Amino acid sequence: MRSMLFVPADSERKMVRSLESSADALILDLEDSVAAERRPVAREMTAAFIADARARGAKTQLWVRINPLDSADWEKDLAGVMAAAPAGIIQPKPSSGEDVHRLSVSLTHSESVHGLKAGSTRILPIVTEVPISVLQLHTYVGSSTRLAAMSWGAEDLGAVIGSLANRDETGNFTSPYRLVRDLCLITASAAGTEPMDTVYVDFRNDKGLEAETRIAKRDGFTGKMAIHPGQVATINAVFTPSADEISHAQKVVGAFESNPGAGVASLDGKMIDMPHLKLANRVLAQAKSAGVA
Repeated sequence: MRSMLFVPADSERKMVRSLESSADALILDLEDSVAAERRPVAREMTAAFIADARARGAKTQLWVRINPLDSADWEKDLAGVMAAAPAGIIQPKPSSGEDVHRLSVSLTHSESVHGLKAGSTRILPIVTEVPISVLQLHTYVGSSTRLAAMSWGAEDLGAVIGSLANRDETGNFTSPYRLVRDLCLITASAAGTEPMDTVYVDFRNDKGLEAETRIAKRDGFTGKMAIHPGQVATINAVFTPSADEISHAQKVVGAFESNPGAGVASLDGKMIDMPHLKLANRVLAQAKSAGVA
């Protein structure tokens, strides 16, 4: 997934409009975007929207962000939306991998109740929203076979630790948030899952969004979350491999195919080895997923 777009789950107009975007996935939000008194109707709207989108053959992945496991709402969220078979659940504010496991057990029960394929509902935890989670990131590795990706967040964490701001005067993240960002990236890699970069909240700043997205791609993130439909095109463009990147990756793969069993090869007068081949295969897989291979 190159792009995941947050959408308030109690606004039919915004949900319909978001489906017209080019986002790889929509996150129908039952947490921060919806007032507590609106959540019952939002659950009904979410289930109906997913069912209708599926009936019309929509290819966009439809995820749901539920409320945290320490709230009174998360079980009601699952009860309200699981019959519609969302592609996955965004899990906010987990404390450790044990929370992912707990959610996974509940999803297994829900899938059984609604006649869904066991294990079909994936999980994406936002793993840096509470401080204790940052200290236990290693517990997410192996926490569930449903784990599809990981992301991180700065806003909720900043409120807990008392940061006056999470970005400096240049617009870049300050030290604590660069730390948790990097730890999320490394943890996702250790877990063998996709690292998804957090949102860029200044949604009218296209240049800033592009710069931050390019940095995320450079460092190893495979996609980025968005808070506005206007951000999606930029995110998709950055995370779609260019013609030059695809060509180079094909040359790397070809160099090793010409030397079966070799641990190293030569390309354009330079030595390449297994890490280069692994990265090349990743680029080609991303290109295929984006439909540009």
